[in-house]
Amino acid sequence: MSDFDFDLFVIGAGSGGVRAARFSAGFGARVAVAEERYLGGTCVNVGCIPKKLLVYASHFAEDFHVAQQGFGWSLGETRFDWKTFIKNKDGEIQRLNGIYQGLLDNTGVQHIQGHARIVDAHSVEVAGQRYTAKNILIATGSWPNMPDIPGIEHAISSNEAFHLEEQPQRILIVGGGYIAVEFACILNGLGSEVIQLYRGPLFLRGFDDDVRAHLAEEIRKRDIDLRFDLNVVSIEKTDSEFCATLTDGSQLSADQILFATGRVPLTENLGLENAGVKLNDKGAIAVDETSRSNVPNIYAIGDVTDRMNLTPVAIHEGVCLANTLFNNTPMNPVHSNVPAAVFSQPPIGTVGLTEAQAREEFGAVDIYRSSFRSLRNTLTDSQEKTFMKLIVDKKSDRVVGLHMVGPEAGEIVQGFAVAIKCGATKKDFDSTLGIHPTSAEEFVTLREPG
Repeated sequence: MSDFDFDLFVIGAGSGGVRAARFSAGFGARVAVAEERYLGGTCVNVGCIPKKLLVYASHFAEDFHVAQQGFGWSLGETRFDWKTFIKNKDGEIQRLNGIYQGLLDNTGVQHIQGHARIVDAHSVEVAGQRYTAKNILIATGSWPNMPDIPGIEHAISSNEAFHLEEQPQRILIVGGGYIAVEFACILNGLGSEVIQLYRGPLFLRGFDDDVRAHLAEEIRKRDIDLRFDLNVVSIEKTDSEFCATLTDGSQLSADQILFATGRVPLTENLGLENAGVKLNDKGAIAVDETSRSNVPNIYAIGDVTDRMNLTPVAIHEGVCLANTLFNNTPMNPVHSNVPAAVFSQPPIGTVGLTEAQAREEFGAVDIYRSSFRSLRNTLTDSQEKTFMKLIVDKKSDRVVGLHMVGPEAGEIVQGFAVAIKCGATKKDFDSTLGIHPTSAEEFVTLREPG
């Protein structure tokens, strides 16, 4: 036994922190996890899970329309009840919180409730109690960024959006990242009037340009008022509504204003300065390829490092760290060819490089594109189009990017991500038989580069 209370003290019980703690304990380490809010972190409580449940709820109106218009179903009056959904959603989140507690208990991890603050390189204090640890892992995640403008106290972030007592009939959403896009589509599907503003010329910066343009076109078909090159400069509250003044001098009124203008690493009041832990120019904890900070025994994973802010990535980083520290199996996390989805309507699925990234890395590339109405929509008046794109390194014939906008894009791209990870070539795609009739078969029948 060492002179320390724990071999590993984890600050933050989100997906990454819990996975690192569980695996480390499974390898025989003495582990504690401190959490001041909720088990499961952003993903379980105010992120992936409740967001996906909202996506499911918001899609039924379209499904009812399609069933009645094109497929012969007769439907009675339909009505969405926000309070019922929120109650059911909260019940599921509470169940998941309990599962996370059970995962910690079953592996012998000590759960300490409260805000943890680093005292020195080997000491952490929680609620007046000091603990010592051979290694410290920071996995505190990120927090919504709210701009410093007059009246910002009247707006909400994505955190509060999951707990609104009433569904806003008119909502203004500010931001152009995936969170803003997803909430715009969700609330539109549930019947709210939605205006989405983004300060730049096209939203979803970092995604493939064709994907961004295609989704903007599809979103507008759903009567979402999407406006680019605009931002909010101030907000005023009246007795019955909120009024936002925009950069062009115009004003918009809404029942609610949601800012989804990015998230920042949650590093405040952690006592990082007491141990000399350095931050990078984005305010994230600077780490090397092993997730180690500049202090040899202090590590960080997940959104607080601002490397690739996705739940599966944080989990992967946690597993790698546990193996490296306590299983005599050094593992560095891999951040290339990570598949991702945006649960917009229609959703995005993507893996590998964008066209711009591929041209920069390889120079000569072949681009394969397809856009079509899905079979499901041919019996209805829906003009929604599915978009697919392959990016191929011309020299090696390897498929280096695969992108989709359309129903079940996340499910489809997950499978193709295995092929991309394995280095599949366009010839491999061409020699694979498609499942007919499906949208996914389009990826293996694209023949002519654009």
